[in-house]
Amino acid sequence: MAIEVVPLPLPPSADASKFADFGREVKGVKPGELTPEELEEIKELLYKHDALLFRDVDFTPEQQYALTKAFDPSSENYGHGNNKTGETKKSILHPDLKTIPRVPQVQLIGNGTVYNHEGLAEAKLKHPHHKTFHKTAISDEDEEKGATRFYRWHIDAALYDLNPPKVTTLYGLNVPQGTKQVCRYDDGTGDELTVPLGTTAFVSGKTTFDILPPELKSLAVRSKVKYAPHPYVWMAPAHAKSTGLGIETEGLEEALSELPPWEESRLKVLPILWKNPVTGNLHFQVHPCGVMELLVDPLPEGANKEGALYPEGTHITNLGEVRDILYKMQRPAIAPPLVYPHDWHERDLVLFHNRGVLHTVVGAFKPDQVRAFHQCNLAASDEPVGPSPEDVKKWA
Repeated sequence: MAIEVVPLPLPPSADASKFADFGREVKGVKPGELTPEELEEIKELLYKHDALLFRDVDFTPEQQYALTKAFDPSSENYGHGNNKTGETKKSILHPDLKTIPRVPQVQLIGNGTVYNHEGLAEAKLKHPHHKTFHKTAISDEDEEKGATRFYRWHIDAALYDLNPPKVTTLYGLNVPQGTKQVCRYDDGTGDELTVPLGTTAFVSGKTTFDILPPELKSLAVRSKVKYAPHPYVWMAPAHAKSTGLGIETEGLEEALSELPPWEESRLKVLPILWKNPVTGNLHFQVHPCGVMELLVDPLPEGANKEGALYPEGTHITNLGEVRDILYKMQRPAIAPPLVYPHDWHERDLVLFHNRGVLHTVVGAFKPDQVRAFHQCNLAASDEPVGPSPEDVKKWA
């Protein structure tokens, strides 16, 4: 049976015109048993569509690791390092992940207590909740009525020392069903999004770039971001914005001198725009919570300076200013019509292009709602490729 692809089912909130190329359900193959030819086709489909869904999949941790690794055969370590949390319990990731003992690149995530699972006698899982991370919180009363928030928009990446993974695989084993929730942005816009319980929400980095006005496209194509050392430890004491898109600037970040040992040479300075290896499209790929500085190149020779931002280039180290600029660029892309909230079913496998989308956990579970997922991504063997000189000339 040949590989068949069909568009993902979009919610009524989605602007279908913005999802023409985003996301496909794949039928006719078993993702754990792909032939070399099928694997090449799946790779191309992923880079073209950024997210692939396989339904009713039987999938072992070994198969998940093998499929993830197939996108980058030289990769080996889990994307955040095989100790997951930068050798410290102070990392904001620490409560969220449990390692499958025999396949340490695959993590168990979810909610509630899971017993006798893939070599783990007992695993206590905690679904990330916005109350532990956001500056403001939804009231208990409103939460009981079904109100919720995006937790943290991000790319799966250590953002220090290791390169951002190319692909993430997510496999749903136990998926609690429940009434839909209303995701509130609580940023003064009135924006809300009806979402399935415990959805994973995605936005396209390509769309994020495409919808920018010309002056911000010019800024994006000329800019790099510098991430903090051990960013998940650095950001842990701070509070996120109500949209989950970045951090409020309150001076609460861990002092650089108090972080685990770090080296300047291992800091990550990455372009804002990452080039798709198949389509050549530019994807706006910034993890806003971990960014410390913004570096902007000058306009190329002969470019029109009228209306341009920082035409001579600049290096912005003021954290509040850096965050304000990035928020202005990324916030339009998480508007309700541009978000794909996946409605999980048991034995769903989702592959997503981690260098092409931003995603976030959403929602809240009660302690007795057991949810178990396997997640795998691998620190890449190379850094993302930024805009070419031709791209800079075109968009700057």
